Amino acid sequence: MNDRVAVGIVAGELVVAVDDGHCVVSSRGGGQAAIDSLFTADDPERLALEWFEDGDVCDACEADAAPIGAQEVWACGETYPRSRDARMGSSTHSGVFYDMAFAGDRPEIFFKATPHRVVGPGAAVRIRRDSTWNVPEPELTLAVSPTGRIIGFTIGNDMSSRSIAGDNPLYVPQAKVYDGSAALGPRLVLGAPPSADTAIALDVRRDGASVFAGETTLRHMTRTFDELVSYVFRDNSFPGGVFVMTGTGIVPDDDFTLEPGDVVSISIDGVGTLRNHVAVGD
Repeated sequence: MNDRVAVGIVAGELVVAVDDGHCVVSSRGGGQAAIDSLFTADDPERLALEWFEDGDVCDACEADAAPIGAQEVWACGETYPRSRDARMGSSTHSGVFYDMAFAGDRPEIFFKATPHRVVGPGAAVRIRRDSTWNVPEPELTLAVSPTGRIIGFTIGNDMSSRSIAGDNPLYVPQAKVYDGSAALGPRLVLGAPPSADTAIALDVRRDGASVFAGETTLRHMTRTFDELVSYVFRDNSFPGGVFVMTGTGIVPDDDFTLEPGDVVSISIDGVGTLRNHVAVGD
């Protein structure tokens, strides 16, 4: 396909955008079930273009839910030097293990979220009540079919409780997996992953003022997309497909922590901007 196709969810129905920027609400079903059908389709781009051609054009459509169906979300760590350095610095006892994961043959792979723990654009990402140091982690996130084929990509926020993970590496699951710990969106872009020059930017605002901003490019990744996906699928199956967060190259300084009410904006070239406000877990 020559067209770049983007998919999102608005009010339970599918929204599809093509290069000219128009959006449509699909007339062939919608929402999570439609996202699931893209993951299992032989040609997801063709399927989405059929929806586009059959839909009603609406120039102002904006996705307001995560473009996820039944997929799990998995994540990768230590794929950028900045991430390795930050985790080594914040670890109380075992920073050397993060360096070993960065340099080792086997990448760090971990489970991140089930669909109900994922929020979409405009919703609240959460910080844990028992954590004192919390950061967003902006990540290009791959959409992968049940056969392990990369069908597209989106923006992901892999929220992290650094005070918990820093106390003990065995606490990483608690630092990473909880309600509202992941955000995806605003849309799923179908097709091959973007080039190494693709820019990723993070901006955190508090009371309207920027309190942290950073940027990187995919060129700084030390692992390939295919390598990460291959390890996620080792002795593992995903009947409905899976989202794979590919790691972060933007980490705030050690004196920064998120506060309730902050607004986190993550932008990736070709995908758009995923914007969420921050709330404390229930």
